[in-house]
Amino acid sequence: MRMAYLVPSRGRPANAARLAQRWRETAQPETHLIFLVDDDDPELPGYEKALDEYGDEQIFYMTDRRRRVGPTLNYWAPKFAANYDAIGFMGDDHLPHGHGWDVVLGTLVHSQRHAIVYGDDLFQRENLPTAVLMDSAIVRTLGYMVPPGLTHLYLDNFWRDLGLALGTLRYASGVIIEHMHPQAQKAEWDDGYREVNGGAMWEADAAVHQAFMSGDGFVSAVRALQPVAS
Repeated sequence: MRMAYLVPSRGRPANAARLAQRWRETAQPETHLIFLVDDDDPELPGYEKALDEYGDEQIFYMTDRRRRVGPTLNYWAPKFAANYDAIGFMGDDHLPHGHGWDVVLGTLVHSQRHAIVYGDDLFQRENLPTAVLMDSAIVRTLGYMVPPGLTHLYLDNFWRDLGLALGTLRYASGVIIEHMHPQAQKAEWDDGYREVNGGAMWEADAAVHQAFMSGDGFVSAVRALQPVAS
């Protein structure tokens, strides 16, 4: 089963190197790690250097103009969904544990049409899929991976609620994909974290999320997927 995890990243080449190294140690060759890096990132040379040691057809990066996380996923995910059975997301601050974690999640996705699966991030745990893997048919059908208009927040809320509505959400408690986030006291607050966790971002993404969930957006998404969800 061919799987691709998309990892938008900006200003954190050390995180990219850490995740790439862990990928080499734990993931099967058919599970690809694709960093999505802004072409105006001042740290772009750092990504090139960091991934020189690990980069190949399994681990690589793409560059394009800065869009922020949500729009970046919606730009790239449909392009990759045509060539992979499952499309996933991780932050550059996630870290999988244990050899074969990807096989467990891939098997769950393969077992059910339009499956949305996730492991234990040791922070939100079962509550939210902060790292997620989904049947790529979801992206092909909807044309997006997250509701258009979301910048950074509420992405995981959407994946959870979509999976619940379809009856295809699966939590693999034995799979650890640790979220090394400042709110979990596992990273320092940098400019990137401060920018996306500020009040203005919460207000803006909350408004988009609420409009999508209470309007036609969510209902239309479920309706598009429901006929073959079970």
